[in-house]
Amino acid sequence: MTDRKSLYLMTPALAWLTGLMVIPCLLILVLAFFRRGIYGGIEYTFTLENIWLVFDPLYAGIFVKSATIAGTSALIAVIVGYAAAYAIAAAPSRRQPMLLFFAVLPFWSNYLVRTYAWIVLLNREGLIASVVHSLGYDGELPRLLYTESAVVVGLVYNYLPFVILACYAPLSRLNPEVIEASRDLGGSGWTTFRRVTLPMTAPGIATGFVFVFVLSIGNFVTPALLGGGQFQMIGNLVYAQFLTANDWPFGAALSMFLIAIMMGLLTLQTFATERASGARKEES
Repeated sequence: MTDRKSLYLMTPALAWLTGLMVIPCLLILVLAFFRRGIYGGIEYTFTLENIWLVFDPLYAGIFVKSATIAGTSALIAVIVGYAAAYAIAAAPSRRQPMLLFFAVLPFWSNYLVRTYAWIVLLNREGLIASVVHSLGYDGELPRLLYTESAVVVGLVYNYLPFVILACYAPLSRLNPEVIEASRDLGGSGWTTFRRVTLPMTAPGIATGFVFVFVLSIGNFVTPALLGGGQFQMIGNLVYAQFLTANDWPFGAALSMFLIAIMMGLLTLQTFATERASGARKEES
């Protein structure tokens, strides 16, 4: 009876996911095996050309560039986000909700607004340049906007709250007695952090990293605005295939390859989290 009740409660969510995620992904998968029409559109002739074209060195290079930018963004976000989550978890209990509120406050504004704000900050006449010149520097500043670094900054800023929340959860559940036991056994602060705190909160770190990487590698808004079209990421390439080149089958093939990468990373993250949880249960 309980299982049937649980199934009834899950039905709306499952129907929503099936109708708006599973079915569209299946349609994209099927579309990847057709040809582009002479004047655009779709020619319903089975082919594997789109699949092989994904592995062309030109497009493979774009995948590598996208993965590099996404990986760099995820690594920086994890370092900064973990430190912030650690500070929040170490704060008095009455202050933690307020600190978490400020951590997720950027989500209250639109993604585009947050990205445009970085254009205002990074352009040659922006706030950063004005502050530097007001301090007496008269030379020409290096270009801050329309670079890979600007894209990384934008991605880290926009997705940092995900890392903070993912890392805060295991940090807040960490048993203080374990830390105290390590100190009593002669462990220094760094040793305790490296051999106790860090391993026990590793699932949160992995979750935050995967979140930022998956969201960044398929992002096309931030590279377009902060990169200024100076280089392409895979999200921009998919966007161009669907809306500019009118090559839906190849765009679908690129999308499916990107989805496969994301699903693989999410599967590995889930497996690692379950394995870590099982190890903690065995130890307890």
